Amino acid sequence: MENIVLLLLGLAISAIGIMNIKGNINTVHFYNRRKVKEEDKPKYGKTIGAGTLIMGISLVLSFIVSLWNENAMSYVVAPGIVIGLAIIIYGQFKYNRGIF
Repeated sequence: MENIVLLLLGLAISAIGIMNIKGNINTVHFYNRRKVKEEDKPKYGKTIGAGTLIMGISLVLSFIVSLWNENAMSYVVAPGIVIGLAIIIYGQFKYNRGIF
């Protein structure tokens, strides 16, 4: 139970991802969304939200895995973070035409 912070952080990040998927992109920094066209905002939110949700779910899953085997946590977290960041960076380049 010492990894409860991991669970809470994963749930919070997942909630932010769901908000982004639903169209609320206010959780994304202004400079990261300033070049997004109005018609692309729903697609941008879905892409950024999907990446964020994947990272949050990987943290929740790593908490569940830690109940059985603490050493296996990194095998769940690392791929989730890498995949989530790749999706977010893809969305940044596609819809914001750059990282900043």
